[in-house]
Amino acid sequence: MKYLLDTNVISEPLRSTPNPGIVEQLKACEGETAIPAPVWHELRFGCSRLPHSKRREAIERYLEQVVLPTIPVLEYDREAADWHGSERARLAARGLPPPYVDGQIAAIAYVRNLVLITFNRKDFEGFQGIRIEDWAAIR
Repeated sequence: MKYLLDTNVISEPLRSTPNPGIVEQLKACEGETAIPAPVWHELRFGCSRLPHSKRREAIERYLEQVVLPTIPVLEYDREAADWHGSERARLAARGLPPPYVDGQIAAIAYVRNLVLITFNRKDFEGFQGIRIEDWAAIR
């Protein structure tokens, strides 16, 4: 395992016009990617909020038939919670309290030594010791 995918990356194939470079990169890195449990929550929450429709059915199929069978969902465990608590306190002391979910995602990337793939680098740059890549920026 090498990469941890943020919500905006794993949901890119669902866009009406997905970035072909991102879709290609997701395929090329198959078997090397995972998503953190908070991202799975965001995906399920977003889908569950939609009214019953063809769009919602397509998203549910993608989540159940593409994401779950091919991409492991990594837990937010005690080790991640320890790191997250320390980092959150450090950033809050500097007047930069991070969103809780972003901290959970960063913590899972950190403790698993994975590169966090996101289109929102600024959401994670304050965290120490994590590696971040933006696949949209390198295409």
